[in-house]
Order: sequence, then structure tokens, then C-alpha cells
Amino acid sequence: MLAGRKYRLEFDFGQRAFAERLGGICRAVWNTGLEQRRDYRRRGEWINYAEQCGQLAEAKKDPYCDWLADAPAQVIQQSLKDLDEACRKHGTWKVHWKSKAKWRPSFRFPTAGHLPVERIARKWGRVFLPKFGWARFRMSRPLGGTVKSATVSRDGRHWFISFLLDDGIAEREKHACSEWAGVDRGVVTAAVTSDGEFFDRRHAGTGAVSSRQLPRETKQDRKDDLGYLSPGEANRCLRLQRQLARTKKG
Repeated sequence: MLAGRKYRLEFDFGQRAFAERLGGICRAVWNTGLEQRRDYRRRGEWINYAEQCGQLAEAKKDPYCDWLADAPAQVIQQSLKDLDEACRKHGTWKVHWKSKAKWRPSFRFPTAGHLPVERIARKWGRVFLPKFGWARFRMSRPLGGTVKSATVSRDGRHWFISFLLDDGIAEREKHACSEWAGVDRGVVTAAVTSDGEFFDRRHAGTGAVSSRQLPRETKQDRKDDLGYLSPGEANRCLRLQRQLARTKKG
């Protein structure tokens, strides 16, 4: 079964600068590829991922686009692949541009063979990223599986890495419970299932936590009912309500 793990990276100054540059390259490739697709659609034609990858390889040979060679090939190809998937799913005209001001830099390494991960201390690990070298990250929890891909993104001032991994747990083909029931959560009653079973403190019998019948309530029952509050919490809530009632605005 596939799972995700996210850790905070500890880039040095050079790695942070290169990560910002690589994020800008991926943004430029996305926007250029989107504009090209829209231009094709205006003419009633279609361009796919394979054609754009071929044109990307040709663009790297152009002296005016030599900056594309600074990025790992698999990273910018993955940007085109994500663009192709988004256009097929939502349509070319509904896919948004990536704004420099609003978009958070991110890029993905899809090849697991190029991403060796090592633990170097009890709370620290390191991963080898193409053209970055070894980068440390705070291993707040074990990986617990085989790495399939990695995504690097910036959130605020910090950079993070998210691993997609296979934890080796087989997914159930059939749910353990053979019967299904809907649950409705409410205020008066905590939960009611579709087969008419009430789960609430007031509806619980002496030997169970639920009841099949809604008990008849009187005004005294509503007055004495504390819901899920303990007697001490109920008294404190009453004092706070009285204090709020005597408070003047401002």
C-alpha cells in the first residue's frame, strides 16, 4: 500500500538558492507548455506529452534556453507530465497558470533509484538529490517502506521533502465488516445509525452504550441532563454563562 512521509529539509545556502532556481525553471516549463497547448487548441489541434518532451530536448540545445540544462531532466519532464495529466482531467482552458507571487516552489523526483536515503543519527537522515548532492532532513518518524518518489517544496521559510513509499502492507480486497451502516452525527443525540441505533449518554442502558429506542424526555430530564460534561465542568460552564450575561459590550 502506498503511503506518504513528510520531513523538513536542512538545505545549506547553495542548495536553497538552487532549489529556488529549479522551482522557477519548473514554473516556466509549466506556463510555456500550457500556453503551447492553448495555442494548439485555438487552431483546433492537439499536442501531447511525448511531443512536448521532444521539443524540450531540442530547446536545451538553443543558446537562449541553456538555462534549462541546469535542471535535472527527470524533474522538468515530470512537470510536463503533471501538466498533461491536469489538461486531460480538467481541460486545457481550466488549468491555471503558476504565478510567481502566489505559487509555492515545488518539484518532483520520480525515479526511486536516484534517491538513496540514509539515517545518520537518531533524529537525522540524509537523501541524495540529483544536482543537489546529499541533503540532510530531520527524521521525525521512520520511513517504514521503500521509496518510490520524492517531492521537494517550500512552505514559508523552510523546505520540505515528501516521500511516496510502499509500506509493504497488502490492501484489503474486501472490507472486514460485511455489513454497512450510515451514521448521522447530531447535537441532541451524539450519533444515530441507519438501522435506528442511538449512541448517546442519555440513551445508553444499564448494560450497553446504545439503545434502539429514543427515550421519552421531560422538562426535568432536559434540565438535569449534562450531556458529556462532568458535574464540575457543568458548574464552571454555568458560572461563565452568568459572567457573560453581566458583561457589557466593549
